[in-house]
Amino acid sequence: MKRIFLSLTAATLLFTTACSNERKADEMANAESVAGADTMGVASEPTMGDSAAMDGTAGAAMADPNGPTAPHKDDPEFMKSAAHSDQNEIQLSKLALDKGVTGMAKDHANQMITDHTKSTAALKPIAQKKNVTLPTDMDAEHKAIAEQMGKLSGTELEKKYMEQMTLDHQKTANTMAAHQKMTQDADLQGFITQTLPVVQSHLSMFKQHSSM
Repeated sequence: MKRIFLSLTAATLLFTTACSNERKADEMANAESVAGADTMGVASEPTMGDSAAMDGTAGAAMADPNGPTAPHKDDPEFMKSAAHSDQNEIQLSKLALDKGVTGMAKDHANQMITDHTKSTAALKPIAQKKNVTLPTDMDAEHKAIAEQMGKLSGTELEKKYMEQMTLDHQKTANTMAAHQKMTQDADLQGFITQTLPVVQSHLSMFKQHSSM
């Protein structure tokens, strides 16, 4: 009898252990299944990084379709406005450097001279091809602004320069985006496609730093 009792006890223990192990295995399988479902759900949602990779303009300030634009009723007028815009940025930046701006303002001024000189160089052959004479000086508005800036110095000058660059680049971005929808000229379409992202990156930079 004692041996039978021990045998039954051992069998009961083995059965209980087997059931317990089976329950644990089922619980682990369920947990892995839930975790896998959660992971798939997260992976299926786009992240900010994915959006930026898909959109080359992510992070750049955009044109305002309701904002002010320079004159651009036709292609010749647009080209003249674009050339004026380049000269406005180049000459105001040179003025700021001559007046001794420092830090970010100095760095940005040097970059404006480089980038807007390249923009004019890209526009010139298009204008020549279409017999359009581009202006080589600032417009009247910016000549007056340059006169005001010439009376400033130090942080006042740097603040004015950064704020003016923000306004100018927003207007230029607006103008380019608006004219891109209007023009049928392939050369100008290419010029705007190449230049607008640079203008937008400048705008983002000035918006960020002019508020510091």
